[in-house]
Amino acid sequence: MIQQTVELNSIGGLYGRSVTELIQTASRFSSDIYLTYNGRKVNLKSILGVLSLGIQNKAEIKLEASGRDEEEALQQVIKTLTSLD
Repeated sequence: MIQQTVELNSIGGLYGRSVTELIQTASRFSSDIYLTYNGRKVNLKSILGVLSLGIQNKAEIKLEASGRDEEEALQQVIKTLTSLD
């Protein structure tokens, strides 16, 4: 299992299209990937779970991945997060 904390830098926060992009990225991997925000942990492959967190711009979030492709999965999720508008 690997973890990393990142700051969201998306003007609109994590909603709509940006959540869809993130879910699609996470779903390409077999590893379990979780996102933790304000003490709540959700499966990053669950659109409703991620939307329920109401993550705003400049929020600090923790990402966690475990599985055979965990390193690549976490790198790609972070890359997607940092490219969101």
